[in-house]
Amino acid sequence: MKSKKILVFLGHPDKETKTGSFADAYEKGARAAGHEVKRINIGDLKFDPILHLGYKVIQPLEPDLVMTQDAMKWCDHMVIMYPSWWSTMPALLKGFFDRAWIPGFAFRFKKEGFGAGYIWYRLMAGKTARVFVMSDSNPLMARFIFGDTTNEIRKCLLWFSGFSPRVKKIGPLKFAKDEKLAKWKMRFEKWGRKAY
Repeated sequence: MKSKKILVFLGHPDKETKTGSFADAYEKGARAAGHEVKRINIGDLKFDPILHLGYKVIQPLEPDLVMTQDAMKWCDHMVIMYPSWWSTMPALLKGFFDRAWIPGFAFRFKKEGFGAGYIWYRLMAGKTARVFVMSDSNPLMARFIFGDTTNEIRKCLLWFSGFSPRVKKIGPLKFAKDEKLAKWKMRFEKWGRKAY
């Protein structure tokens, strides 16, 4: 298998969690297989997650946001892991996308001629993304009750900007025993080796 440049992006604000341990296992497997890996933990980043004026004025990006954007440009394959809180991503992760996913980085709208303002250029085209969403609920049951709660990240953020994204929900985790968690970690390590 060809070596890949992989960005492992932990979207949980706390590294010392099940989600964090799964990110560790994925990273370990990817490195062991010879992939080039960069790891970013959102909880380590220093930035204001609030768009104070919406997109009327683009706030200057903090150095950590610029560094993360550079890592996303660098990678062939991006892995995002986060817990599902109230059927969506944590507020800090949403704030990251609000701030970093700006025109000129992830996409650019056509400014003149036919389709101006409607046609866009997907600046991350050619990259793949895998999103792992951790849940305390059974993923099939949650899908039946709440519908697809990953459309926001899968289609509106990643696909819109050119990534070929796939989503995998992991759960139920709330009452998972140690042996079950150990099996999940082994799977994540295996997925890391395969750049899955």
